[in-house]
Amino acid sequence: MNAIAAVDLNWAIGLKNKLLVSIPEDMKFFRETTTGKVVVMGRKTLESFPGGRPLPKRTNIVLTGDPAYTVKGAIIVHDMDELHAELAGYPSEDIYVIGGESVYRQLIGECDVAHITKINYSFEADAWFPNLDEMPEWEITADSEEHTCFDLEYFFLRYERKH
Repeated sequence: MNAIAAVDLNWAIGLKNKLLVSIPEDMKFFRETTTGKVVVMGRKTLESFPGGRPLPKRTNIVLTGDPAYTVKGAIIVHDMDELHAELAGYPSEDIYVIGGESVYRQLIGECDVAHITKINYSFEADAWFPNLDEMPEWEITADSEEHTCFDLEYFFLRYERKH
């Protein structure tokens, strides 16, 4: 299983259910990486998308505690057992955890790869990704040269769990 996120210097990922910043190249990387794959998210992440609609050309799986929650074009699961039963039907390498904070925290221990866009800036935030730099079982196995968007510098990093 994979995780994919854009984080700031403090591993922040969002504020008031919105991304911290929209970087076109990061959005393109996300789209190209996850198209044709399975994306796992929480309800609030789904609701933050345009029109609250599932992402096109992907299998959208939404984890929510609300038993009445439904959304056209998405598979709804209500707990980790249901999620694991659903995910059993897909190759692990095709599954991408895309947020938000609580879903990342619940599933990071099952991920082998994390695609992290690290933004060289500290934003005001209320949601964070687990800090992989503080977890000895994770290591950076690939990184990009510095990219810039307006005055923001960022890097595409690949973290892998040590086995």
